[in-house]
Amino acid sequence: MPVMKGLLAPQNTFLDTIATRFDGTHSNFLLGNAQGHRGYPIVYCSDGFCELTGFVRTEVMQKNCSCRFLYGAETSEHVAMQMEKALEGREEYQAEVKFYKKNGTSFWCLLDIVPIKNEKGEMVLFLFSFKDITDTHGKSHHNGKKEEDKRRSRKASSSHFTEARRRGRTVLYHLTSQFSKRSKSEVKLSSNVFEKPSLPEYKVAAVQKSRFILLHYSVSKALWDWMILLATFYVAVTVPYNVCFTAYDDLDSAARSTIVSDIAVEMLFILDIIINFRTTYVSQSGQVVYDARSICIHYAATWFFVDLIAALPFDLLYAFNVTVTSLVHLLKTVRLLRLLRLLQKLDRYSQYSAMVLTLLMSMFALLAHWMACIWYIIGRKEMESNDPDTWDIGWLHELGKRLETPYINSTVGGPSVRSAYIASLYFTLSSLTSVGFGNVCANTDAEKIFSICTMLIGALMHAVVFGNVTAIIQRMYSRRSLYHTRMKDLKDFIRVHRLPQQLKQRMLEYFQTTWSVNNGIDANELLHDFPDELRADIAMHLNKDILQLPVFECASRGCLRSLSLHIKTSFCAPGEYLIRQGDALHANYFVCSGSLEVLKDSMVLAILGKGDLIGSDLPAQEQVIKTNADVKALTYCDLQYISVRALREVLELYPEALQGSHGHPGSLM
Repeated sequence: MPVMKGLLAPQNTFLDTIATRFDGTHSNFLLGNAQGHRGYPIVYCSDGFCELTGFVRTEVMQKNCSCRFLYGAETSEHVAMQMEKALEGREEYQAEVKFYKKNGTSFWCLLDIVPIKNEKGEMVLFLFSFKDITDTHGKSHHNGKKEEDKRRSRKASSSHFTEARRRGRTVLYHLTSQFSKRSKSEVKLSSNVFEKPSLPEYKVAAVQKSRFILLHYSVSKALWDWMILLATFYVAVTVPYNVCFTAYDDLDSAARSTIVSDIAVEMLFILDIIINFRTTYVSQSGQVVYDARSICIHYAATWFFVDLIAALPFDLLYAFNVTVTSLVHLLKTVRLLRLLRLLQKLDRYSQYSAMVLTLLMSMFALLAHWMACIWYIIGRKEMESNDPDTWDIGWLHELGKRLETPYINSTVGGPSVRSAYIASLYFTLSSLTSVGFGNVCANTDAEKIFSICTMLIGALMHAVVFGNVTAIIQRMYSRRSLYHTRMKDLKDFIRVHRLPQQLKQRMLEYFQTTWSVNNGIDANELLHDFPDELRADIAMHLNKDILQLPVFECASRGCLRSLSLHIKTSFCAPGEYLIRQGDALHANYFVCSGSLEVLKDSMVLAILGKGDLIGSDLPAQEQVIKTNADVKALTYCDLQYISVRALREVLELYPEALQGSHGHPGSLM
């Protein structure tokens, strides 16, 4: 499959950033609906809040976000009234308040209330942040003082609480500031804290990309890659040639003949390193990464060191008139590491058969070039290691005699470097593609051993490259061929039925995304011929996350194995409706990744994330279940689902598990 652009649709990542990234640092928070006409119901609560208060999620959802269920005997009525006033006025509020857990235990809490706007400037959510400051409060306040005395004491020595506020608000506003621009309205805080960034926004976030970030699928990047590809081939040709064919007595002047082009290639490689540090990439989840820091870390962990070694500027030694030896040319062979990048990019061109054939032929010619360099070095070393007065049987001696330019004392005379290279390349190509013609032949033992190796390599290359090009392409790209076949069928379908552009884009993106997940493999078809026992074990492993939910805690192993065979996967793009109000419910869904919102009359009732269930309890009698709300994807969502019919069939076989499927979190319809 060709390199994909990645998932580019704009997403509402509010829940991912606030809920997911908040966890582990300061994860005690609630989200309340600011558009409610009858109070402000809670639409999301974090796991940290449940751990702090002892309430489970289902006990908190849809309660009023004023949190009266946390009030107790010593909860300040003044603070409660100020909270209500802040909610009514949709204003920010902060206070220290004494709350009570579910078991009746009291704790002091630093409460932050932050209103959240959407792209229209409307208040849609309240963010409640709870920080347990019981230990700090106990150290800074004496039990015998009254509340008014405590306030005065807090003003006089408030370093502990100011520091706690700053730590909490630093984490909170560092995250929420990602959802709005500096031009949005800001709420000013008192000077003893600090000025906070702009408020977060609950909206579909446009892709925020620096103008200095280069898209990996852009035309300019493709043209640059072609230039680097040509430069890599240039290096693969010139470096072995300079190492082997540069005359020993004229090393410096011969090397300087290509000094300009060599330095230009070095500059290209160095510039390529800089560009790679600013080029987007596709993550394992299929989404395009625009963050500069993530790009740098990814590149440094993959190809940076290979590119750095290959870009070492050896040719600058000539530019500064530094005397060099043949060792410098040997060191320049490290540039051949750039060929590893070529192997990485072969997949990009694999969809084009002509390109694959061209690259294969180029690699074959490059191999012949390298072996020609080795063949010449063998001839030169043979001349140097034997008596120049009596030894003249090497292939270079024979070539010199035929060209009437014989060697004198093995150092003077002989054919030109150009003639020697052409003869070497002629010999290696004739040996690789056939058995040679004898006009350039091996005479010494070293030359004969090399000729044997060349013919063996030639037999292998002939069989692999020339004899089986079609078979290689079909074998290596059969999955890609299937991808292109299905993609062509899909485009033909769209063209025949004249589907609108928006629907066309949704279909293409869904197909590409599902293909990237399963690579075109139908798991049910693949496992169809396996024994039922083995299929059930495989299905339980693939669906272990959903089978470990509390809703299945009463199910036996046999019930779970039967359920696992009916679980299927699905995908939902941002803005797609998973369920629409009033439709018949055909399946219960489990959110594997991403976030969705539950809407009723355009009002947010709940925000669902990873691990949540979407569906309904099964009625006692078989009847159609009608949904009472819309479920819309905010981000790219991976889902697992089991049809209502399949669930009913399994529960009929295992009625003891029916009781465990009622009354658990996530039954929202």
